[in-house]
Amino acid sequence: MPAIRRLYEVCKVSFNGKGPISEEALEHVRSCLDDINPSDVGLENEAQIARGWRLSMQGPNGRRVRNGSTLCPPPIKYLHVHECDEFSIGIFCMPPLSVIPLHNHPGMTVLSKLLYGTMLVKSYDWIDTEEPIDASQARPTKIVRDGQMTAPCGTTILYPTSGGNIHSFKAVTPCALFDVLSPPYSSKDGRDCTYFKKSRRKFSGALPGGIDASEVTWMEECQPPESFIVRRGPYRGQIVHNG
Repeated sequence: MPAIRRLYEVCKVSFNGKGPISEEALEHVRSCLDDINPSDVGLENEAQIARGWRLSMQGPNGRRVRNGSTLCPPPIKYLHVHECDEFSIGIFCMPPLSVIPLHNHPGMTVLSKLLYGTMLVKSYDWIDTEEPIDASQARPTKIVRDGQMTAPCGTTILYPTSGGNIHSFKAVTPCALFDVLSPPYSSKDGRDCTYFKKSRRKFSGALPGGIDASEVTWMEECQPPESFIVRRGPYRGQIVHNG
């Protein structure tokens, strides 16, 4: 069975409308995703380009804004593979310097596999406070990951309230990120994607014991930057589902 078809079949029995049915089922999906290669999804040529990329080749290949002074990241291509009520599968193909800004996956479990290339990853989790905080105001977060990922590497998992549910990606070389989300985004079910930025505002309430204020990054909701462009492209790999 082709690897992408096997992943689809495993997802069908591992997810329901609330996410993974068990940790064992989630690990089964992770194992299948670990086996996915660029050739399984029709991206072997792109992967070869990424493998031959040199840092000296990188330059200001973004587009300029109207005043001609600021470089904007190049657009990102999204390849839609499959979506149903229980899960979605898709691939983000990111040119060098492109950025997916800080965003979240509310109520969702997300598995991500870097198929090729190198990217910078920053991720955060909310810090629970002793006093309630207005969601429209700045909220405290703690860093989960701040570093570089280079393919080949294992699949990462983030959970609804842990593992770096608020995160951003910046492509260092051409790269592609294969995502499996369960359940998928759904505005009617309260699973909207929200974007965030670091805030200068501070909350005066008490933080949980053991957390120093210097370790906290305050985040507030924002609109995604105008330079953030995702274009849907054709998926050229093995067809997952015909119905």
